[in-house]
Amino acid sequence: MELSNYLVTAMFATFIILLFTGFPIAWVLGGTAVIFTGVGIIADTWFDAFTGMDFLVFSMTINRVYQLMYNWVLVALPMFIFMGLMLDRSGIAEKMMRSMQNLFGIVHGGLAVTVCLIGIILAASTGIIGASVVLLGLLTIPAMMKQGYSKHLAVGTVAGSGCLGILIPPSIMLVIMADQLALSVGDLFMGAVFPGLILGLLYIVYILIYGTLKPKSAPLDPDRKPLQWRMIWDVFRNILPAAVLIFAVLGSIFAGITTPTEASGVGALGAIILAAFNHKLSWKVLKDVTQACFNTTAYIYGILIGATAFALVLRSLGGDKVIEGVLTGLPFGPYGIMVFILFCVFLLGFFLDWIEITLIILPLVAPVVKNLGLDINGYGVVDNPTLIWFVILIAVTLQTSFLSPPVGFALFYLKGICPPEISLGDIYRGVIPFIILQLIGMIIIGFWPQLVIWLPAVAYK
Repeated sequence: MELSNYLVTAMFATFIILLFTGFPIAWVLGGTAVIFTGVGIIADTWFDAFTGMDFLVFSMTINRVYQLMYNWVLVALPMFIFMGLMLDRSGIAEKMMRSMQNLFGIVHGGLAVTVCLIGIILAASTGIIGASVVLLGLLTIPAMMKQGYSKHLAVGTVAGSGCLGILIPPSIMLVIMADQLALSVGDLFMGAVFPGLILGLLYIVYILIYGTLKPKSAPLDPDRKPLQWRMIWDVFRNILPAAVLIFAVLGSIFAGITTPTEASGVGALGAIILAAFNHKLSWKVLKDVTQACFNTTAYIYGILIGATAFALVLRSLGGDKVIEGVLTGLPFGPYGIMVFILFCVFLLGFFLDWIEITLIILPLVAPVVKNLGLDINGYGVVDNPTLIWFVILIAVTLQTSFLSPPVGFALFYLKGICPPEISLGDIYRGVIPFIILQLIGMIIIGFWPQLVIWLPAVAYK
């Protein structure tokens, strides 16, 4: 084993160990890169190790950071974040919940179905897990508990539905994935539509079956009224503003009218207009949302800069070749290697945020997947269909890890806003069925890649 291979292993180990020190992740990534640049230079200078490291790596890192600032794709990030945060304040979700609850209150589990549908709409409007989980939890958990719902079904529904925001476009995670792998953001957005809807449909079917088998755990709304056309009209009227915004953002991208960056600006403006329309817009709201947007964007860009330095040093040491050698040496075959990668990403999701996995792990394993020889039909018009399918599978895997005990991020968002009578153990038990449903959804997408590729292919014909 060459010295550079030992350095790659040591670099990964150092990174993992430093994660548990409590230092900000951006500093851990950048600091590890600086340390191992120095180690590589010393090894080359004093021990003739030929690691390939020299002082030019520092200048290359600076150039890469400057290139980030010229990246128009990444401009979409603060705009989509702003759109999501502003919609959180607009009051749209509250109106949708009231009207949908009246409509679906006539079936067992109707309120939980309402949560799922609102989660899908919020996912297509915000793309931010934290905002969706917190908003859904605050709006619906007290109502479900008052109505006599099982604690496990209530919290599981909120957590599962809130996590759809990381997959259903416009997802900020897909924007970063597209940038890292030089893929089309529009292709990934279109490719994620059906997988996201499949997961939402699985949730709804499960809730309806659960309500049928255990009606006492998902009771009818005691204030329900007979089905009337006015209920349907109220639902349509309250969904329409969010639907128009979704169409303006995603429709313009899919139709080729705007780039994702331009569409993100349209979405941000549309969110402001909707907040004003609902009388929720004020200078204080604008100030709070803008400050939160700055903080979130700075956090993401800080990690992005640290990860850029980390990835550059790792590759200079031959890290990509080490990873490729390990994966291609597995006796599993192409699809077995894919499953192994997804399993590793699933485990890493317990300890790392999606940003680190997207910026560090994904660029290392994507070339391996691309060269596995998987023949995914792109209908002659979709570039890199195998990578697009793989990225969506990674996105679903990361979504699953957000729900998985003991350290799924969505679980702690939820615990922070749950009533005191709901324990962390209740949340753990509640999300297990939804984790299983997500794994079923992943298997469906894995067996039928055209669920991902078909929509981008149709858009280009």
